[in-house]
Amino acid sequence: MASLAVKLPITRDSADGFTMIKDFRTLIKQNLKMLLLTNPGERVMEPSFGVGVRSYLFSAFNQATFNTIEAKILEQVSIYLPVAAIKEINFVTKDIDLNTLHISIEYSIPSLNVGDLLEFTI
Repeated sequence: MASLAVKLPITRDSADGFTMIKDFRTLIKQNLKMLLLTNPGERVMEPSFGVGVRSYLFSAFNQATFNTIEAKILEQVSIYLPVAAIKEINFVTKDIDLNTLHISIEYSIPSLNVGDLLEFTI
């Protein structure tokens, strides 16, 4: 079967040399995660690419910050990953003194007629 991309983080695989992504659902999920974690200016030849969620790590976690992050996510997805339709974005802070933010993004891929959930903590 043909491969679409290298799965990140890069790991060795005896079949292909490196672990590869072989389905569009996994590829879109990885691309969404990379879009969220990439800082604007970090990607070569695409200075406006990326949400840069880590840059909000020591911000005051309040509704205004969440609205800013959500707007940036929706803007970036519409530009760089229009194949994904964001349904819901949730932010959870368990303890503001720990400076961690859990982000949960529910999205669908209309062309594949599937939905998925991306969760991570910064």
